[in-house]
Amino acid sequence: MKNKFSKILLALMAVFAIQACTDLEEDLIGDVTTDIQVAGVSTGGGGDAGGALSAAYGGLRGAGTANHGSYYAIQELTSDEMVIGAKGGDWFDGGILIDLHQHSYGATHAFLNNSWNGHYGAINTVNEALAGGGLDANQTAQARALRAYLYWRLMDTFGNVKVITAPGGDAPQVSRAEVFDFVESELLEALGVSEISSSMDLSNSPLGTDFNPYQINQFGALGILAKVYLNAEVYAGQTRYEEAAAAASYIIDSGVYSLCGVGCAVPNLGKRAGVDADPDNIEGFGAIFEPNNENNPEHIFAVFYDEASAGGMNFAPMSLHYSSQFTYNFSFQPWNGYATLEEFYNSFEDGDARKQASFLVGEQLDFGGNAILDFAADDNDIVLNYTPQINELAPNYLREAGARPAKYSYKQFGLPDMDNDYVLVRLGEVYLIRAEALARAAGDWNLAVPDVNVLRARAGVSAYSSLDADEFLAERGREMFQESARRTDLIRFGEYNNPWWEKPASPEHVNIFPIPFDQIQASGGSLTQNPGY
Repeated sequence: MKNKFSKILLALMAVFAIQACTDLEEDLIGDVTTDIQVAGVSTGGGGDAGGALSAAYGGLRGAGTANHGSYYAIQELTSDEMVIGAKGGDWFDGGILIDLHQHSYGATHAFLNNSWNGHYGAINTVNEALAGGGLDANQTAQARALRAYLYWRLMDTFGNVKVITAPGGDAPQVSRAEVFDFVESELLEALGVSEISSSMDLSNSPLGTDFNPYQINQFGALGILAKVYLNAEVYAGQTRYEEAAAAASYIIDSGVYSLCGVGCAVPNLGKRAGVDADPDNIEGFGAIFEPNNENNPEHIFAVFYDEASAGGMNFAPMSLHYSSQFTYNFSFQPWNGYATLEEFYNSFEDGDARKQASFLVGEQLDFGGNAILDFAADDNDIVLNYTPQINELAPNYLREAGARPAKYSYKQFGLPDMDNDYVLVRLGEVYLIRAEALARAAGDWNLAVPDVNVLRARAGVSAYSSLDADEFLAERGREMFQESARRTDLIRFGEYNNPWWEKPASPEHVNIFPIPFDQIQASGGSLTQNPGY
């Protein structure tokens, strides 16, 4: 098997042309996988939200949640987590990826327009469900909470937007603070309370409490609201940390969810037969994000993805080197785009389970345990080797540079559309929300220590005896990498405008993206641009 596979690999590698761009067409690799079987394991995928709100939840999946060129990209590539460097002509794309990294984006940036359209399209689908009738009280509350979540993302990214509540309708543009008020009121209505407090009673909420991460239940709505309150000072000039802490505590104390730690395991769908270091099972932190991560006990609200029936998660094509096709026997050639910034990667200490679960680094091996060769290597080393070091942003970013994001890990024989469900609210983040909210409310970061140490124990690293804001932000980054949270976190901590690798200091107005030019043109004067653009 090993010798046969090596010969096939070498023959194919000799004829593959290296190529990468955002609209790359994937090439099938013929008979490479015909003699290799992985038996006795789940293929991944899970159950959909289903029912009358299936299309509405599908709209969230289609709003750029886990693919290139929309919401995920503008959240990650503007932060200090990830970058796409220009590899000669590959991935330059007219400079728009560099613009995201250096915060020089403008109103004509295509990704911003894509995100705007994706979210308003999803909102319209929700509005259609609400206007169509036939929803019971629980479904109506879910729909309103889902729409509030979508407006939270618009408020976070674009600030001053239109709050449209009827299908095909229009509305005046309102301030960010007014969007905040709408989001809060919708979520409180769904929860059946007038305010969030430690003594609140949710018995009148039309939302349920059953464990189903594909639908918004009481705990999902509370998790969304906790995120909103944690950032209320940025959005609306309000300090709402007590409410954020109360919402988080309600979820934690319910006992419905548990951290995925010892004993929480799934079969390793990426296991290679010839690599002894590949475990049979993935246990603990890594299991939260695997291709077969459905029904993980830590998931509170997640987006259903499935390679056959619910596509749109494309992390494998987006992130891996072309030749990593032979690590996972993909039916396609990856694009070699997203990588992790060296300083961010180095913020993890060795032995941190989150470091092992989140990145691919070092020399890469194929299914049989052989070194993968890159015959178009530009670093004088023919062996494919992901190095944490990145030489430059442009124009000659080395093709193997940068640790590759792998938190949402890859499986053997995977398709371009992945099976991993993408988590929007999980218990680990809820611990971090409570920790930060308690610390900010009291002006004492040491109050965050107990909750943070719960997560550090799971990660296998030493406990903190004290904390400050900088270390808390670093720890939150280690826990929340690749979960579209970093840009929002950096803004909340006042760090987004700082210089980092190949990025100069940026002006404060870029903390809100510009309203897309195409939307202003089409609005007939009802949309005005955000200040500074």
